[in-house]
Amino acid sequence: MTQLDKLHRAVRQQSDPKRARALRGYFKTGKGEYGEGDVFYGLTVPQSRTLAKRFRDLDLASLRNLLSSAVHEERLIALLVLVEQFKAGDESARKKIAEFYLRNLRGVNNWDLVDLSAHKILGEYLLDKPKTILRKLARSGDLWERRVAVLATFRFIDDGRFGESLEMARMLLRDEHDLIHKAVGWMLREVGKRDKAAEVKFLKKYYQRMPRTMLRYAIEKFPKSEQRKYLKK
Repeated sequence: MTQLDKLHRAVRQQSDPKRARALRGYFKTGKGEYGEGDVFYGLTVPQSRTLAKRFRDLDLASLRNLLSSAVHEERLIALLVLVEQFKAGDESARKKIAEFYLRNLRGVNNWDLVDLSAHKILGEYLLDKPKTILRKLARSGDLWERRVAVLATFRFIDDGRFGESLEMARMLLRDEHDLIHKAVGWMLREVGKRDKAAEVKFLKKYYQRMPRTMLRYAIEKFPKSEQRKYLKK
């Protein structure tokens, strides 16, 4: 039995039908919802992390198999493994993993999968490289690729660089999806936690055009009186 087979078996052995039903609702897997058709076995995140550590040496072919799986937890485990391999890798290994990540974005197709991987793989890799791919992803018709573009910039924010996040925010001001509104608002909030003046400058120019959810997320840490001023205009 291969390591991949052992992982498939371990996921099934730890399945929890009751939790799986709850997760299907939480991640909006119904017809017409953003996670339509996603399959859950009901593993907890700690269980998935434990399996990722156990199978941390899986090769890219096996990880590709997992990322094409219909099972959410298998895709989650694959991404957790990729994050750890990227963290431990040299520049050559990181390049290979980042390119693999971009080629397999079809499997990074729910908000938790994006949020645990985009900044730790793509954002980290792009720190000292051109950001053209982020603009391409931000223009994508695919919801999750647009969210990857936004969340990748979290790594730059941590480095004290806000330009990329603000650029993604400008590009996505008119996006129609609530999950993009939340992601952009979240990144603006993170900018503001480090440099409120930078966020306020952006808000003064764009807040009247921002979707309400985006704005609420962006100003969440502002004093209540300041929040009211933005929300009433």
